[in-house]
Amino acid sequence: MATTIAWNCRTVDVYPTDQDYADVVYNVHWIATGTSSELDSSGNAYSASSIGTQTLNTSDITDFTPIEDLTNAEVVAWTKSAMGAEQVTAIETGLDNQIALLITPTSITMQIGPEPTPPVDAE
Repeated sequence: MATTIAWNCRTVDVYPTDQDYADVVYNVHWIATGTSSELDSSGNAYSASSIGTQTLNTSDITDFTPIEDLTNAEVVAWTKSAMGAEQVTAIETGLDNQIALLITPTSITMQIGPEPTPPVDAE
């Protein structure tokens, strides 16, 4: 099974002004979605998501990019860098594990038999 991980970092919090810049991104709302190459019985790919926020360090801004010029890829790179490789790996491994459990569950919830019929009062 191969899993593709896509990061969405398009929602951000900004400081209206910070140092000499406008709309400085300081917090990223991220969604990481894993999609399996394996399909379920209906032909749909198995998928799982993880969400969170990541604060960015804005104390030393170099190569400032105005918000209207930012791309998802650029903000994903900032986010992953701020998280560190270990946390990124943990998130992506967690998505792989969630998908594996969807494909081969180790526990399922079932319901037993119909509800019993209440006794009829024989008056």
